Amino acid sequence: IFINTLAYSQFRTLSEKVNYYKDKFKVSCANEKITDNRGNGYDDLYGTRNMRTILYGVAYRGGANNHYHKTNQRHNHNPLPEDGLVHLLENGFSMANYLYGTNFKDSKKLYKSENGKDSLIYTQNSGNSRAQIRNIFEQIIEIIDKPELGPIYLHCWNCWHQSGYVSSAILMQFCDLSNEDAFQYWMDNTDGVNKGYDNVKSMVRNFQRFDDIKIDEKVKKEICPCIKN
Repeated sequence: IFINTLAYSQFRTLSEKVNYYKDKFKVSCANEKITDNRGNGYDDLYGTRNMRTILYGVAYRGGANNHYHKTNQRHNHNPLPEDGLVHLLENGFSMANYLYGTNFKDSKKLYKSENGKDSLIYTQNSGNSRAQIRNIFEQIIEIIDKPELGPIYLHCWNCWHQSGYVSSAILMQFCDLSNEDAFQYWMDNTDGVNKGYDNVKSMVRNFQRFDDIKIDEKVKKEICPCIKN
């Protein structure tokens, strides 16, 4: 599934988009949170949880604020609440992707702004298979190549395990992280909930890059965050 051109953006270049989101969220490294474990910290993105940068202005990771939601509490094993999707749209995001399938079929798949110029598409793709993770990478390339497209929000329930794997793969593919460094990144961003999960850990350790999906060094320097171990 590719992002269509429904979204409208003020940006003319990738650099403008990157600098806008750097200034907006004011985080420098991949481990820094934009919203916290209870969904607080950045009110304009309420509905997200444990939100972090993957690639500046291009891709962000997080959870769905269901269990701790102040007005619409529900089971943690659910997609993003509607206010989270609306807030992503209002903050210029073009796409959100749910990395699990539980209860997704009942979710609204397209959000449009009142003026009709901005839109956000909500999709489901776990990233587990080689074809699925490639699809996510191709979406990222499209966001890089088209400044008018806003970022993608890749989320699981807590922003610990599945989003950690997909983010690790993105950082290996686009920012040259080694498998060892990516595994440490995965561990460091689980908020301590990392005992077990052997299958996800194995996917990080055994991930192999796609040789035909590349960005140049200038773009890497613009979009890749610092990684603190």
